[in-house]
Amino acid sequence: MINISTIRISVIIPVYNEEATIVDILERVCAKGIDGFEFEVLVVDDGSNDGTAELLEEHRDLYTSLIQLPRNSGKGAAVKAALKEASGDYILFQDADLEYDPIEYPKLLRPVLQFQADIVIGSRFAAPECTRVSYFWHKVGNRFITFLFNLLNNTTFTDIYSGYLIYRRSLVDPASLVSKGWEQHAEILSRAVARGSRFYEVPISYYGRGYDEGKKIRGHHAAAVVWTIIWRRFIR
Repeated sequence: MINISTIRISVIIPVYNEEATIVDILERVCAKGIDGFEFEVLVVDDGSNDGTAELLEEHRDLYTSLIQLPRNSGKGAAVKAALKEASGDYILFQDADLEYDPIEYPKLLRPVLQFQADIVIGSRFAAPECTRVSYFWHKVGNRFITFLFNLLNNTTFTDIYSGYLIYRRSLVDPASLVSKGWEQHAEILSRAVARGSRFYEVPISYYGRGYDEGKKIRGHHAAAVVWTIIWRRFIR
């Protein structure tokens, strides 16, 4: 069991063309000192071609490590690069935009501190205080993907594709990950559920962006996610 007085959290922040929000999100992450935890912040610049790289160079005090990919390779490649360097007891994913607010960290980490959780998901659908109304078909797709995951894994999550996923680092070997796109999230969760036993959700607020504000995920990504959920259920 992890010594709860020294739980180390690796916060992984993949970044691609987020000059408008990257400094703000890093300042919010750095502001969240929580008793019982220490943080390392790993930023991956996935070949940004706006002013993101320059801003990261100017604010090195806001993160622990910067990984710069030579060209845009996708979120999956960025995540995998960071996972190889992470040293925390737990992994916490943080998007570089402002859809998810680090003010939620104390709530997200409570099941880790009190119940030694293996996985914690921040649910946008479990009585959140505030959620921006967004796209109908996104919600339908998310409900279906979550239902399928629960059906195949005998779980009761309400929001498996939340951007806030925390899991015990020892549950997933980064070298074993084969997914490179948006479906990688499903692969990581599937592997963690297969090896873990204590799973929790907490309600979080959500401030989703529209496509005109830089939202990147599209409906066609769902097919790969569905395939990954099915595939990982039968090939552990």
